[in-house]
Amino acid sequence: MTRWMDEEAGPVVRPYALIGGRTRSSGDALDLVAMVTATGGTPSGGFVPGPEQERILTLVTTATSVADIASELDLPLGVVRVLLGDLQDHGLISIGRASASERILKEVINGLRAL
Repeated sequence: MTRWMDEEAGPVVRPYALIGGRTRSSGDALDLVAMVTATGGTPSGGFVPGPEQERILTLVTTATSVADIASELDLPLGVVRVLLGDLQDHGLISIGRASASERILKEVINGLRAL
């Protein structure tokens, strides 16, 4: 199978095609540092995860941040949020808040100030 490629832009199929042109889902409110974990459940309502969602499920066997998922998939954050929202709606992932101790937060603030 021949793939249409543009040397500078990459594949002709744009990321929004992965999500059917949708720009919103239940994943819109996901924070960059929200931790995503696969539930190990089976899809509900006849939902069949696409290839990118299968990659997400493989990545999140251990808790992984939304930012790390987007980076690993090399997809825009908005696209990843829609994909995650679909997975969450079908009970395939759980999303939790990142836990950061006060000490870590202070170190981050001090590091930013040093810049």
